Amino acid sequence: MYAYIKGSLEVKTRGYIVIDVNGIGYKIFMSETAIAELGEIGQVVKVHTYLKVKEDEMSLYGFNTNEELRMFELLLSVSGIGAKTAIAMLSNITPSKFALAIISNDLKTLTKIPGIGNKSAQRMVLELKDKLKTQTAIEDDEEETTPNDNSESINEAGQALQILGYNKSEISKVFDKFDTHNLSTEDLIKEALKRLAR
Repeated sequence: MYAYIKGSLEVKTRGYIVIDVNGIGYKIFMSETAIAELGEIGQVVKVHTYLKVKEDEMSLYGFNTNEELRMFELLLSVSGIGAKTAIAMLSNITPSKFALAIISNDLKTLTKIPGIGNKSAQRMVLELKDKLKTQTAIEDDEEETTPNDNSESINEAGQALQILGYNKSEISKVFDKFDTHNLSTEDLIKEALKRLAR
């Protein structure tokens, strides 16, 4: 319903902000990290949003980037993880590190996040990797492009970017735009995200 909200930042407090758009104040729940990165009170800000509807309430959740929004949506798709847990996770791990932890089965990194135990971390990896396999199968049917570089780091970075919502064609094009040699998987993800966000 709301892709994003752009307006004057009126309230910036723990757990949420209020943006004024033509005299209407939108209360938007955000991670502590995202709130800290926003501008000052009175500045015009743009926040990507997710509207969560329950029987008795409607809540808006906000994100500074599409990657944060994608990560939030992915987390909601994991059984047993609700909006509050997902927002808390965004305060403790970046989307690139999260995607890397999923594709590399890094339970240690995931269990460092408050509220995430070993079982929750295992469930996240299992369910999100299944989604990635399904998406990859669909895209393999649709296109036959092959990556220029088949190194392990490129493949892992590509899988992590797919988890964050990018398709194989976008990923292949962005990797062609910079020197991918000698970069770690995490650096590849960071550089690709910088360019994809432009």
